Amino acid sequence: MGSWQLEVFKMTLYMSFPVAMFHIFNQPAYFEEWVTKTRRELYPPESLGHREEIQKAIKDVREKRDREMMKALEDIEKRGK
Repeated sequence: MGSWQLEVFKMTLYMSFPVAMFHIFNQPAYFEEWVTKTRRELYPPESLGHREEIQKAIKDVREKRDREMMKALEDIEKRGK
């Protein structure tokens, strides 16, 4: 068995080790490049072509929905007469 000095040393080590690791690995310099690279992989910069394709797809879906709604309204009007 150890003496009280050994116990104090172990307690100091147990308490300071997590704090030191947090301080060392939480520095922006260590993971800034990794975060930037990962963000660019997950969310690549938009190109003008992609933006136009998305806007065209949205417009097509809206036009199709509007045509379906107009047809449904016309069917309701025909049934009512």
